[in-house]
Amino acid sequence: MALLLSLETSSHICSVALHQNEQLLISKENKIPQSTASVLAPMIESALKQTSHTAQELSAVVISAGPGSYTGLRIGVATAKGLCYALQIPLISVNTLELLAYQFKNTETKIPEHSLVCPMLDARRMEVYCMLLNSTHEVIEPTQAKIIDNESFSVYLTNQSIYFFGDGSDKCKNIFTHPNAHFIAGILPLASRLGEMGYLKWKASQFEDISAYEPFYLKDFMIKKPNLI
Repeated sequence: MALLLSLETSSHICSVALHQNEQLLISKENKIPQSTASVLAPMIESALKQTSHTAQELSAVVISAGPGSYTGLRIGVATAKGLCYALQIPLISVNTLELLAYQFKNTETKIPEHSLVCPMLDARRMEVYCMLLNSTHEVIEPTQAKIIDNESFSVYLTNQSIYFFGDGSDKCKNIFTHPNAHFIAGILPLASRLGEMGYLKWKASQFEDISAYEPFYLKDFMIKKPNLI
């Protein structure tokens, strides 16, 4: 039996979950912006305590790899690596856009056979992190940073329906006016589903090299210089 701790810190929602194999034991969410650094460790401690488990019982830590919030990803990965080093357990990572696609697949949304699905994460301004998959979740376009304009996805929308979801899709609603563009609200990356994907990787022994592992930032971190008077 595997006891998996999952940490999702790539978005404005910080979430923690414990799974016994694929079964969810507990999940916790924090929706206060920019609070991940202060709430993540207490959430982990609380989840373990409420399920009468200890950190020493953990079999692995599952982390949402990114893309997403630079700060959130750094905090989540640093916490996961610290636990894995201290407890001598494996680290498992899952692409955040693949997590969103998995969550969409497990909703009640029914899509036509030849439709496409496009998970999106907000990358600020008019840019998103996204990937494009077919109805059986084979990758059509891999994870990328994409600037959104009127021509985005037009080559596909002419002939196929695309289902957009994730917080990045919110900024596209007024831009993609083609009747083949569909928007599904309320799908955000969550640790409660991350653990299910993590368990599949656990069974396949798909572990990361803890010492070398870094978040999937996708873009270089940009530091703004202060205005000098």
